[in-house]
Amino acid sequence: MKKIMMIAAVAAALVSCGGGGGRPNFGDNEYPVVTAGTSNADMQSTYPATIKGVQDVEIRPKATGFITRIHVKEGQTVSAGQVLFVIDNETAQAAVRQAQAAVNTAQQQVNTAKLTYDNSKQLHESHVIGDYELQTSQNSYEAAQAQLAQAQAGLASAKEQLSYCYVKSPASGVVGTIPFKTGALVSASNVLTNVSNISSMEVYFSVTEKAAMELQTIGGGIQSLPAVKLKLADGSIYPQEGKVTKMSGVIDSSTGTVQLIALFSNPQKLLKSGGSGTIIIPRQESSVIIIPQSCVSEVQNKKFVYTLGKDNKVKYTEIKVDPQNDGNNYIVTDGLKAGDKYVTNGITKLNDGMEIVPITPERYQQKIDEQAKAMTAGDIVGAMKK
Repeated sequence: MKKIMMIAAVAAALVSCGGGGGRPNFGDNEYPVVTAGTSNADMQSTYPATIKGVQDVEIRPKATGFITRIHVKEGQTVSAGQVLFVIDNETAQAAVRQAQAAVNTAQQQVNTAKLTYDNSKQLHESHVIGDYELQTSQNSYEAAQAQLAQAQAGLASAKEQLSYCYVKSPASGVVGTIPFKTGALVSASNVLTNVSNISSMEVYFSVTEKAAMELQTIGGGIQSLPAVKLKLADGSIYPQEGKVTKMSGVIDSSTGTVQLIALFSNPQKLLKSGGSGTIIIPRQESSVIIIPQSCVSEVQNKKFVYTLGKDNKVKYTEIKVDPQNDGNNYIVTDGLKAGDKYVTNGITKLNDGMEIVPITPERYQQKIDEQAKAMTAGDIVGAMKK
């Protein structure tokens, strides 16, 4: 236990001397310097995203009335055409019965009119009645047929109104939240629930107009983009890779962004409609200058490094970097070119124009190790008191 505490104290002492961009007190003004070079980098771009089912349908009733029965539960998987809710339908059933009675009456009138018309045709052939009587009989028959068609249309309408009392799922999927309970009065303005097809999920994210134009110039457009990953809200990476399938043809004037959609398979139903995450698009950069973030200082959203001149004097140099990074390194886009030398550690001890003794990072680490070994018990006690 004492050994562990001593190791921790040594580390604390070194951090207090050189942590946070500082350096151990070598006393010889030595700083590690490296020469910037170009290399290839595997980078990634990240974008906030919203998750939705490939078919996300709001369920609203067409009929107004009280809910008499709820056939499903939240999170239940349903099929297309399955009854979800039943709305009070006694009035609708009565209307169907009334319409059916009207159809029956009209049918009887058609039957009677047809008998009369058939008889009139026989009498007309026997010259018992004239053309006027025959035409009148025919008109009555046709009017009865029209009344039957009207009654049948009324019956179809009544049945349709009755069907509205049985709220069915228009698609297969998973039932969302059910805010209303049995006995609640609902109408077409109320969303009874949502049904989401979550066998596959569409993940919506937005990129800048410039990035969208760059994507379109790639051979094959968005179809040629590599597989993308999805970081979930808990920080974990979703096990299935996705594919960017759609790009909006409209630029959002308020944000200057273009919306894209990536499709992810969801066999385990881990993704839920309405969830959030982060889309990760891998990309490769060739012949770029990569520097550690630890050697960069930031002042008022500007980034600086200490470059080394031929006279061994450092210069506080502003650089520009790619906004997308891996959390450890920056890709320099301006301010630093291949062959330039820059200080990698101890930057908080430097001032613009200061003369230093450049050493290699390996020698710098060696001196740190040597100083750690040379620390006295008093140094350790002092470090623990800080």
